Parts: sequence; C-alpha cells; structure tokens
Amino acid sequence: MTFRPSFVKTAVAGAIALLAGTASAQYSDGVIKIGVMNDMSGLYADIAGPGSVWAAKKAVEDFGAAAKGMKVEILAADHQNKPDIGSNIARQWIDVDKVDAIADLPTSSVALAVNQIVREKNKVLLNSGAATSDLTNKACSPNTVHWTYDTVMLANGTGKAAVKTGGDSWYFLTADYAFGHALERDVEAIVTGSGGKVLGKVRHPLGTQDFSSFLLQAQASKAKVIGLANAGGDTINSIKQASEFGITKGGQSLAGLLVFVTDVHSLGLATAQNLLLTESFYWDLNDNTRAFSKEFGAAHKGRMPSMVQAGVYASVLHYLKALEALKSDADGVKVVDQMKKMPTDDKLFGKGMIRADGRKIHDAYLFEVKKPAESKGPWDYYKLRATIPGNEVFRPLAQSECPLVKK
Repeated sequence: MTFRPSFVKTAVAGAIALLAGTASAQYSDGVIKIGVMNDMSGLYADIAGPGSVWAAKKAVEDFGAAAKGMKVEILAADHQNKPDIGSNIARQWIDVDKVDAIADLPTSSVALAVNQIVREKNKVLLNSGAATSDLTNKACSPNTVHWTYDTVMLANGTGKAAVKTGGDSWYFLTADYAFGHALERDVEAIVTGSGGKVLGKVRHPLGTQDFSSFLLQAQASKAKVIGLANAGGDTINSIKQASEFGITKGGQSLAGLLVFVTDVHSLGLATAQNLLLTESFYWDLNDNTRAFSKEFGAAHKGRMPSMVQAGVYASVLHYLKALEALKSDADGVKVVDQMKKMPTDDKLFGKGMIRADGRKIHDAYLFEVKKPAESKGPWDYYKLRATIPGNEVFRPLAQSECPLVKK
C-alpha cells in the first residue's frame, strides 16, 4: 500500500527550536525529529489526537531545547487506527523525513506493527497510547519504552478491585483486536487466579455503534460483572447503552477496564457515577498536575488532559534528557539504554525508572467516579480509592518473557 498524500499533509513539522546544535553534539541532520502518531479525528482522538501533539511540544519547551542549542521538530500524523497506514507513515517518517523517534501510538495493533519497524530501523518508540502488555513481554524491543499504562496495570487495578468487592463471576465484552484481546486475557488471569469464574465473552468490531446484541448476551449470562475490554468511543457507547437497557438495575455491575477522564466527561456523572477505573495520571492529583492541566485546558477549550497525553509529555521529556546526556540521537538502542540508566523524574508522574524490558514504572491510582452531587465543578470527576505502587501494579520481571530480561 502506498503512502497517501493526505498523510503527508497531516505530518506537519513544527520547528520548536531555532538554534543550531552545539559543536560537541552529533544529532543526525542537525535536527532531532519526533513524530507523534495517533488517531487525530476518530475513536481515540480525545485521549490522544492533537492534545498529544501539544504535549510533545510542551515537553520540548519545558526541557529548554532552544537554550541548550538543540533544534527539535515535532511531526504529527493520523494512523486512523489501521496497522497498514501506521506502518506506511512510520517508514515514510524514518526513511524520507529522517524521524528519530515516534511517540504516542494508541491502538495496540498499530503499535505492535510500528514496534517492529522502529527496531529494524534502529530508531526509538515512545509508546504512551497503546495498552497491550506484549510490548514489554513477548514483543519487547531494545528500541521501545512503554510509558503510561498497560493491560496488566489495568487488570491489577480495576480487575482486582472488582473481584475483591464481590465480583467473582464475569462476562467480557471485548474489542476485537490486539488491545481488547490482551486486556481480556490479563483481567481473566486476575479473575480466575482470585477464585472467580468467567461465564462467557463476546467480541465486537472496533468502532461499534450498536451494542444491544452484545449487552443482551452479557445480561443473559447472569454474571455479576460485565467487563468492558474496550476503550474510547466503544466504552462510551457500551456504557450509555447499558444504562439505557437498565442492566445495572438488575444487579449486574459494569467494569470499565480502560476508562479515561475524557470518557467520563462524555458520559456525564449521572451515567458514569460509581464506576471504578485505574489511571496513572489525573489532572487534580497535585499542584504540578493542576498547573500543567491548566495550560493544556487553555489550549483546548477547557478540556483536561488524559493520561495518554500526560505520558507523551513525560516520555518526550525523558527522551530529550537522554539525548542531552549522549549528545547523539543516531543509535536508537543506545538512546533507550541511556533512558533506562537515568532515573525518571517529571512533574506529572514524579520519580520512577525504566526496566530492562522497557516498562516505565510509576504508581497507578484506583479511582471511583463521583456522584453528580459530589462534584465541585467542571472536570471534578474522581475520588481516589487507592494508590497502587508501581512495583505491584505492573507485570513482575520474574514473569516476563522478554529476552532482554536476564533470568
């Protein structure tokens, strides 16, 4: 499949710094190029989209690239949630546009495809948007860092919490692609490992509008928990339609296994109230997250950033720190090795580290969505139920199939 001109138009390069690199630094072509690839106008545009591009540019600004003599350009492209399109963009960026790193990548099937290309070309993948834990397990790469969250984190957060509160029988409603399969698999392991049972599962196409037949099957199963192994618009539509059918009034509960603050905003508190969810970032956690989110909101008509957009900011920032230390962006493996050597520290996720398998480690948070009467204003949606330490919420290295991990 050829790279269509429309994608070239979306790959708009924005020069962030105008100063030439210092004499001691050896940046390829004299410019550090970072491509932000995601869904710009579809199912996942709210959690990533243009907001992720803004976050990448903000990271360059906060890093002070210009003052340090580093010229950085941010490119952007829409992969339309299709692996073939994402692959074509990645090859175009690397081979023609000389992109050094690709960031974001929501849609696990796209991320897995680009993961291989980046490894072949020895560049860097800064994944924030894709959830599949395979990126740091059987599909791990020395060129990839998986930042914000993954399906194991979601299973150890929302999945485990639901089981602990009596949800010991499950029925999965799953998006039929790599992300949904991985999330279903990892949550099912938690459910069965905790003594629960999975009574059934049904898979739906990405971008489904009518969930009635799937929800009726879940309702008929009599499972205590209907696990929604989907995301973005699919999660919003399935929760709205479940509410319309009165499913939760019959004693069953919904577990939104990947819910973002933007989803809650779209749903409204009246529909989303009492949902349990797991995130690694929330705009109202502390003064630093609030300050960042205020700037984001000013640029996005009052919207608050998602954890994916926060992860783009933090991963690009750490990437630039590694380049500054190496004084070169030429060898992707060496850059990622440097990122692993350096402790992570930023205003959105705090202190952390990147493991040998490429998994970024930080705390995760189990939230409950507030009732309408509990909310004090716009975007005041969550109350914190638990903080889960990073070394407990992600897959233990001892269980990793990643060949980069020394047993």
